[in-house]
Amino acid sequence: MAQVEFAPVRKITLAAMNTLPQLRSGSLAGATHLQLSEGLETFPHEILELSESLRVLDLSGNRLTSLPPDFSRLGNLEILFCSENQFEILPEVLGQCPRLEMVGFKSNRLRTIPSLSLPDQLRWLILTDNQLEELPASLGERPRLQKLMLAGNRLRSIPSTLCGHPKLELLRIAANAMDHLPEWLFELPRLAWLATSGNPCSWNVSPRTGALIEWASLRLGPVLGRGASGETLQATTVSGSLAVKVFKAKTTSDGTPQDEMATFLAAGTHPHLARVLGEVVGHPQGRHALAMELLPAGSVTVGNPPDFQSCTRDTYAPHTTFSAESVIQVSRAIASVCSHLADRGISHGDLYAHNILVTPTERVYLTDFGAANRWDPTDRIQRRRWEGLEARAYGCLLDDLLTRTDPSHAPSLPLAALRDACLDPNPRQRPAMEAWKIG
Repeated sequence: MAQVEFAPVRKITLAAMNTLPQLRSGSLAGATHLQLSEGLETFPHEILELSESLRVLDLSGNRLTSLPPDFSRLGNLEILFCSENQFEILPEVLGQCPRLEMVGFKSNRLRTIPSLSLPDQLRWLILTDNQLEELPASLGERPRLQKLMLAGNRLRSIPSTLCGHPKLELLRIAANAMDHLPEWLFELPRLAWLATSGNPCSWNVSPRTGALIEWASLRLGPVLGRGASGETLQATTVSGSLAVKVFKAKTTSDGTPQDEMATFLAAGTHPHLARVLGEVVGHPQGRHALAMELLPAGSVTVGNPPDFQSCTRDTYAPHTTFSAESVIQVSRAIASVCSHLADRGISHGDLYAHNILVTPTERVYLTDFGAANRWDPTDRIQRRRWEGLEARAYGCLLDDLLTRTDPSHAPSLPLAALRDACLDPNPRQRPAMEAWKIG
């Protein structure tokens, strides 16, 4: 796999934590980013004094229930996080913020989303893990909306005003109360990443059972990685080394750990999937865990997760270049494993370069089933619908790789043509997985 520099893992972070005394002393004057987590029960009005400069405000991990009526004085605010607070109603004043485009109220007590609470420039909305039973029709009237995260609520439907939405690319509606998915969902021109598991309409796969491994028998080593659904540790047993994924105990941005584990077990064996060794039982906190083969040290992700600016598209280390051979190798591997999963009624739902690992011996693995979907593999109509969505994500992956391909080693035209076909705005015109194979 010549001439390739795979990206090191990079986390999306905010500025360092600030303090209330710093804010009140005036030492934060001119700040563009502010992060306060001090058990606040009332909104510090000193924040409004930063109206000329503040672009990112993170008030997660407090006890807030409301925002002040003049919150819109923060006219330059673009990103607001209020996760893990006690809001029951999304504040209407947010709709008056002229530049606000990213809103995060994960893990509150939200029951109501007023129509007027959604900013006109809304691009990214996170309402994961709340108590919502319905959403306002005005959600579909936000033309810039790209990313909508609604897992872990009580929704029975999503607004029909989203039908035909021109920009929506990522939608998380797992772990809700939907007994059907609207047909128009599969006709959205740009939707590529959809998570629906844990709803009444989800197909229940029968996971393959494996060995039961006692937690007490594991000798735990370093953390290998952390994600939305949990963390992966290196461990050893009398039989040798392995990797253990310990799932979080509550709803994540993609869905529930239980659904992810069940799908992982149902995925079966494939050369481009990490082999599942068995279920780990007896965790001291009662958490679910899986034992998997330990991938070689030095394995790297092909890309990095999206950041605030890219929103739905992966990011890459500066000056990343890929050879034609490496692009074809990754593309072939992902086409093969996606077809394998589809044969079992599974679509990955999070097909991204940051979920693809390459080992030092150039073996490719697709990882992370947190957003995977399950459907009846004998239903050809369902398969074609899900293939259409996965094709869009595959096209975005190909686009990322081809954009960063060494011009002197550009892949052949069929690969670029496949990318263009997968990105067709009409999902019905996108190629079935059989046509993804290259060479």
